[in-house]
Amino acid sequence: MGIKFDFDWEITSRVREIVNTLGLAHVKVDRLVCMRSRDSKARGTIARCYALSKIWQKALNVKAHYIIEIISERFDRLSKEDQDKTLIHELLHVPKSFGGGFKHHGNWVTRGRVDACYMEYVKRKEINQL
Repeated sequence: MGIKFDFDWEITSRVREIVNTLGLAHVKVDRLVCMRSRDSKARGTIARCYALSKIWQKALNVKAHYIIEIISERFDRLSKEDQDKTLIHELLHVPKSFGGGFKHHGNWVTRGRVDACYMEYVKRKEINQL
């Protein structure tokens, strides 16, 4: 059997909370979809971010959309902290323009930036709960 995809509303809710808590105003949550895949053959991949490129936007006459795919078999085994860090990592791939482009690993999507964003996320969540 091939890979199976389903919408994941629980992950969507968590991503929206991260976006709102970190103030990632450039991420248009109404055009961000979270999917859960099962039976992926990808090795070592926990999650992926996809962008609807400019040519597809033009051909379909739609604005940019992004998809965060979590690979169930790997993501579900992670602690909540590591899951949140994975979601933050994927959100960092979305550029400020939210135009269909993609920020690659290197100077922007790094472990250090993910960890810093996660610490800020935890701090802001604690403040919001007071």
